[in-house]
Amino acid sequence: MSTVIRVGDKNPKVAEVRAALARLGHLTSFRDDLSTDHIFEESDTYFDSDLQEALRGFQQSRGLIASGEITETTLRVLREASYQLGVRVLAYKEHNHMIGDDVYQLQQQLQELGFYTDRLDGHFGPMTHDALANYQLNYGLNIDGICGPETIDSLGLLGRRITGGSPNQLRERERVRDAGPQLAGKRVVIDPGLGGPNKGVTVRGIYGEITEEELIWDLATRIEGRMIEAGMDVIISRPRNSDLTHAERVAIANSFQADLMICLQADHYPNEQASGCATFYFGSESGNYSMIGEKLSGYIQREIAARTKLVNCGNHARTWDLLRMTQMTCVEIFPGYLSNPGDVRILSNPKKRDDIAEAIVVSVKRLYLMDQDDQPTGTFKFSELLKQELLEG
Repeated sequence: MSTVIRVGDKNPKVAEVRAALARLGHLTSFRDDLSTDHIFEESDTYFDSDLQEALRGFQQSRGLIASGEITETTLRVLREASYQLGVRVLAYKEHNHMIGDDVYQLQQQLQELGFYTDRLDGHFGPMTHDALANYQLNYGLNIDGICGPETIDSLGLLGRRITGGSPNQLRERERVRDAGPQLAGKRVVIDPGLGGPNKGVTVRGIYGEITEEELIWDLATRIEGRMIEAGMDVIISRPRNSDLTHAERVAIANSFQADLMICLQADHYPNEQASGCATFYFGSESGNYSMIGEKLSGYIQREIAARTKLVNCGNHARTWDLLRMTQMTCVEIFPGYLSNPGDVRILSNPKKRDDIAEAIVVSVKRLYLMDQDDQPTGTFKFSELLKQELLEG
């Protein structure tokens, strides 16, 4: 589905969305038969305002942009949310991970039993497979790493355990603490959001026309240069002449075994009044989130706002693919709206892009300083950072 479906449209996908939202409790006005073999009527395919409001609520709960429109992403996430543990057999597929709420529920139960310590992301990857196989070994089940009826029954009999915090969050924090305060040797992936033939929008900056792709890649280069000077190992997630998918960029980052991934992309909006910088980290409605991602995105957001005139739009939890599929802490930075003249003046100014790059690198340093960080926001300079690196080395 490449088209966007809006209020007033008629489409068979509308009927699917209506029934799915009703099953998930987001559309209480839907009183028809909710069985999977329900036959839809033509009226079910009409996108009305009640459905739009219900869809917005679902999108917001899943960390999606609450547009109230049926997009390819919204439909995919809605289908994933429709799976409940026990509805289908779950198994690890190397190049095509099973995704859904049922996988999340399995991960949650395995975590509560002490077998799963990775991120609760709803992806049946190798960590989920190994945790499940370990559970099966310990409870006398067939050790195949497949969650079928026998395993479901066993999990149901065991019930739930109350635990003292998320193992993934504790592991995240200890990984940063154990890494020490020095940036030298830390591995970072910088991910420009555009590449190849995808140049994004073209805007008139302070020195003439410039494309979104040029702005983002220039910013990425400025960040990369500072990180390399500080002794960090840095790779770019794609060649500039390639327009890779999210999954391909995630695979590159994961294979690099990076400590952090920093994604860069400008924002746009039909109304030019929208302005400001926003930063995002992995987090879901269930309360599962990246503790270090939240901390780093908060540093970045506040440092950029303190060093530029960009409006501080805050840091927010989302379940976007780049955030949830990466094995390392990942943040996405939207340093301004290219639909806003004021933001364009800032982003098209090389000096301001220097300020943003410095803000991001300083934020990474502040993350690793942890309890030793006593610098007021917006005052820590890159030159001071390099001096501190020499002292710590």
